[in-house]
Amino acid sequence: MASEVNEIAVQASENITENNEAITGRISSTSEGMVLAYGSLIIMAILPIFFGSYRAVRHHKEQQQQCKKSGEQPDTMSRKEAAIFPFISSITLVGLYVLYKIFAKEFVNQILAAYFFFLGILALCHLTSPLISSLVPAAIPKTQYHISFTKGEGDKSEHIINYKFNLHDIVCLICCSLVGTWYLLKKHWIANNLFGIAFAINGVELLHVNNVPTGCILLCGLLFYDAFWVFGTDVMVTVARSFEVPIKLVFPQDILEKGLTASNFAMLGLGDIVLPGIFIALLLRFDNSLSRKTNVYFYSTFFAYFMGLLATMLIMHLFNHAQPALLYLVPACLGTPVLLALAKGDLKALFSYEDHPVIPKQTEQTAQTQVETKKDT
Repeated sequence: MASEVNEIAVQASENITENNEAITGRISSTSEGMVLAYGSLIIMAILPIFFGSYRAVRHHKEQQQQCKKSGEQPDTMSRKEAAIFPFISSITLVGLYVLYKIFAKEFVNQILAAYFFFLGILALCHLTSPLISSLVPAAIPKTQYHISFTKGEGDKSEHIINYKFNLHDIVCLICCSLVGTWYLLKKHWIANNLFGIAFAINGVELLHVNNVPTGCILLCGLLFYDAFWVFGTDVMVTVARSFEVPIKLVFPQDILEKGLTASNFAMLGLGDIVLPGIFIALLLRFDNSLSRKTNVYFYSTFFAYFMGLLATMLIMHLFNHAQPALLYLVPACLGTPVLLALAKGDLKALFSYEDHPVIPKQTEQTAQTQVETKKDT
């Protein structure tokens, strides 16, 4: 009796697989293919955070030097901006959803693809310029060029365009344009991922939250945003499946069967990488401010992100339903440094740390008055 039941179950499973293939036109993914796809997505997610965080430290030092020279504070996300960010994201998401409902998906994607074509080339150039420059033959000189466009004259002049580049940068632009053309014409998933990884690394490097409370406000707000739009409506899933631009990383689950022409993709949005990534990068800068030998807050939270992403993939596979990744990533990324700070006695230092301490207006005005007084005397 048990053997007959098992045979019926196996036959039913085979029938379901055959029906799914007939309806979707896709080869059903094997266990090996799914493991490879999910594993590749995890690797493509953690590498931009790791390298982007260290690049963010260098960028932060450059900002500090510029701040000392000019006296102007760098632009960072305020608490108010962090609080309203989920609402702005919701408006954008609904706007895209309406566009896909009103206009043909192909038409919307063509316009967006042209826009991201230029953004992707710039992001890829910023990332690969040092590498390509080192590979350029010595026969090509590093001749410098300077494009300048100013408004006004004398002391009132204002730079609108002030860009310096060399011949190696032009070579880099040509190479990245080839990748962009490949993406624009073929929409190949490898070209999509090259642009996506470039966006992710640049995002973690260049987008900064000034302190931990701002990061907590941002991530907590986005947790509710992600959970609502995934579980509450079909808006997020519809836009993600329709949106054919490089703001998500993809990897085919049927690559073992169909090779590079595979089409059954697992995907991960760049927001699930960049937004936790800028908070993890902040923790690396906090570690550096402590002047300790180990970057314990960075590595602990980086590992927590990895475990949260792994949990997301497992739950998505078990329930066979799209999951809001931030629902698992945010508690992991916020809880880990807070608990670690409690254990090490660094809680006050963690929440009082600022990348760029804000100078109170009264102090700033007093300092300015003192400077003017010295000039008069």
